[in-house]
Amino acid sequence: MVDRLSDPIGRLMGLRYKSHPWHGVYIGKDAPQVVTAFIEVVPTDTVKYEIDKDSGYLRLDRPQKYSNVIPALYGFIPQTFCGHNVGNFTNTKTGRSDIIGDGDPIDICVLTEKDISHGDLLVSARPIGGFRMIDGNQADDKIIAVLLNDTVYGHFKDITEVPPIVIQRLEHYFLTYKDMPGQTKNTEITHTYGHDEAIEVIKQSITDYQARFDNLGKLMY
Repeated sequence: MVDRLSDPIGRLMGLRYKSHPWHGVYIGKDAPQVVTAFIEVVPTDTVKYEIDKDSGYLRLDRPQKYSNVIPALYGFIPQTFCGHNVGNFTNTKTGRSDIIGDGDPIDICVLTEKDISHGDLLVSARPIGGFRMIDGNQADDKIIAVLLNDTVYGHFKDITEVPPIVIQRLEHYFLTYKDMPGQTKNTEITHTYGHDEAIEVIKQSITDYQARFDNLGKLMY
């Protein structure tokens, strides 16, 4: 992957302007084995924040209607895009043919024993697995990662090493956080997958990003 945003011009622009978390933050030199993650929401948040794709600032998405809170750091992987390749990969894995990418960066949950008080920050994380989540006919994968060098979770290499209750809590959150009275739920987690498949999902999303935003680096400069 071409590192368009880590050259001297990019670094100088970063001194003057705030980098857009999706497009202006480098995914990391060791990606996809270790990635930079932009954290939007932390476990103590009682409202859901989401990046505003135009400005790059955090926007209040909605208050959490019920008492469930995200049991991990939650955000996305910069310079990824859930598009054609991710959709096709999901079709291959599910035996379907109608699934498309949801048009967002790839979501990531980062496990750590540390109490992080707020979002709008960058962390280094190592992917260990993920959920194949489908919302209607859209792929909405959730990559599960560990905070790099975390005392409790940092040594995990695959999702199978994580205590099952931790994974169950994450599954419950994602299957219920959009629930609204009187609405039919159209969201499902079809698979929980390990490290190797998580790496492949990220690779496909990097390819999708490069195809979708091929001219972005030229426009920035």
